[in-house]
Amino acid sequence: MKGFHFLFLLVVFKASAQQPVYQDIPYTQDYSVKHYLKDTTLALSRVFADRNGIIQVLSAKGLLQPKGGQFQYPGTLEPVQAYRPMADKKLTGLGVAQKQFVYLDDQSVLSNAWAGKLLARHGLPKARIFCPGADRFSFLVSDGTTLKMIQDSAVVWTGKLAADQVKDIRFEAAQNRYWILGEQSVSSFSLADKSLKTVFRQPGLTCFEVVKNQLYLGTHDGYLVFDPALNKTVGPTQNKLPVTDLATMSYAHGNLWFGTKLGAFMLRPDGKFNYYYGERWVPGNRIIHISEGPENSVLILTGKGLGEIRFRPMTLYDKSLVYEKQVRQRHIRYGFNCDVSTLKNGDLSTFEMGQRDSDNLWTAMYLVSQLYRHKVTGDPEAQQNWMESFEAMERLFTITGMKGYFARGFERKGYFKFKPEQWDGGLTNGWTHAKDGNWDWRGTTSSDQTVGQFFALTQIAELTDGDTRKRAIDLIDKLMTNIINNNWYLIDFDGKPTLWGKWHPDYVNGFPTMVGDRKINSSNIIAFLQAAYHFTQKPIYKEKAYELMQKHGYLENLLRPMGEIGKSPENASDWAKMLSKEWNHSDDEMYFLAYGSLYRYAFDSKLKTQFGATIKEHWEFERPEKNSLWNFIYASTGASAFDLKESIWHLQEFPLDMIEWSVVNSHRKDLEFVPENFREQTTTSVLPPDERPELKHNRNLFKLDRPGGNGMSELSAGDSFLLPYWMGRYLGVISAPVK
Repeated sequence: MKGFHFLFLLVVFKASAQQPVYQDIPYTQDYSVKHYLKDTTLALSRVFADRNGIIQVLSAKGLLQPKGGQFQYPGTLEPVQAYRPMADKKLTGLGVAQKQFVYLDDQSVLSNAWAGKLLARHGLPKARIFCPGADRFSFLVSDGTTLKMIQDSAVVWTGKLAADQVKDIRFEAAQNRYWILGEQSVSSFSLADKSLKTVFRQPGLTCFEVVKNQLYLGTHDGYLVFDPALNKTVGPTQNKLPVTDLATMSYAHGNLWFGTKLGAFMLRPDGKFNYYYGERWVPGNRIIHISEGPENSVLILTGKGLGEIRFRPMTLYDKSLVYEKQVRQRHIRYGFNCDVSTLKNGDLSTFEMGQRDSDNLWTAMYLVSQLYRHKVTGDPEAQQNWMESFEAMERLFTITGMKGYFARGFERKGYFKFKPEQWDGGLTNGWTHAKDGNWDWRGTTSSDQTVGQFFALTQIAELTDGDTRKRAIDLIDKLMTNIINNNWYLIDFDGKPTLWGKWHPDYVNGFPTMVGDRKINSSNIIAFLQAAYHFTQKPIYKEKAYELMQKHGYLENLLRPMGEIGKSPENASDWAKMLSKEWNHSDDEMYFLAYGSLYRYAFDSKLKTQFGATIKEHWEFERPEKNSLWNFIYASTGASAFDLKESIWHLQEFPLDMIEWSVVNSHRKDLEFVPENFREQTTTSVLPPDERPELKHNRNLFKLDRPGGNGMSELSAGDSFLLPYWMGRYLGVISAPVK
């Protein structure tokens, strides 16, 4: 493959000849640009774009237009001032004819295009609905009761619906006729003989659209398809939709779009839907109107403003560069990769970085992504990125002044209020002063933080040489020695074990066999010991690993099938019951990040075979999540079938906007729900990442709703996207971009 980079100088993973490879050609990426209405009491009714790419919105006080606005930096809707006379008109309708703006007011249909020659008086003082016809001087106009056909500035026909009120009008060019939607009927008006005919009746019609000579009729419970050639509906009512109460429809750029009180959605060619809910996509969820926008975009008008859904061709590599910028601009704190959780209504200018519980873990994942990126591309910026993060993770060890014990995080002195005498070993505090007098550091170091350190340090030791390799191995050695010397515990600055840093047999085997902590702690500590032995060749690490596996049952523990993990029995301790209430998705992350060390550094081929089998069994449980990171880690064992197609889907569907907006899906009628279960799987198929609330690997990806906390935080893509993408590139299962 021309242009594909293989820089596997020190091979940790290597794609086998049997493994498939995704060719990274451009796909269509959607994202949103939003424009908010300053006065949300102002009624909006229509939005259109003309041939010049100008966008106009009709409001109760005249025309508005987008001002400013770019991806993640919203604009506003401001009055249009281009034509001063338009501000004095009582506009009630907005449309386009031959891609030029056309307006309706209380006297006429008019336009500023065509030298202003269009000025057709309709004689309906309360006119509010109109639709252009085959040419720029043909319009069907209505005030809701009366219909008037205007051609060449003259009224050529007047009529009314039979016992109904006009809701909307569409023109069908192929048959040279208009369609009129009533509250309980659909009628056609033929231009050839000026005849009005009712063709369908049903109460509760809400909206409609003409698509390829068929009528799509919206109701409060889905939509019908009416075929005029057959003079009947085709098929049953379609109500397996994200939302069934339909308010508006539009056929835009070859796709049928629906607007509701709970967002918008698009019908895909496969019969499923792309759902655009919440401020990741639109300013408000009450959709008023949808139309074609410039450059293949779709304009979605809401009660709170305008959302432009834009579609851009990009490769996965192009997408990674967007995220690389996001991480460097807003998510690097003292070299750590951190999330931002202090936003105000999604305003990125208000972000503030602070120490978070798992910064060390997220940093390890980002560091490895940049290490892979550097090995694949040779990019010196990637090398600088991972080195900066390595220095931050390394300083976690030195700032404690405790050999082999690393902090959870640190901050300049005086920015955290704490009282050491009230220290209780929990996660809410744990701060103490560094010896230099200038910094504070946080203890409470946990098992998942330890997984993060080993994940990063082993990759540095494996893929680099010289000083950085030596420093990484030294930290592995000191950390493992600390754990062994402290009887399989992480001992904090208060002299007590941390809440989660416990691998002692009394603790691990104190859990019933079905409690996941028994398996995960055994799996992790054996992986740590194998890695320490591999890089240092110190016999103690091998001896201790076999002691745990053979004398204390850790091999049996870590090989226990995932299918046996479940809720603890009634006679178990409260701690065991708490830990086994449901599937622990954070444990999944700890397993998979440590699987590299468990599999690669196995002491012999028999163990490697056993470890490979337990990894595969775990992966089978995770397959429904379609998580590219789990799939690629499994691929690193040499597996030929690792769901590459699903992995690419996961990466392509990842939202460019990583702000945690409110998301609600539990009301959707297009989803197939499953009974409540231990794994917390809610639907038969996982939702695309850009439609669900959870993006991090250690969360339940089947979670459907996050109703609160709207726009208060932005997740870093450094761990969630960049790690699996660059791992895929490093493995060789994703190609370099193909132009």
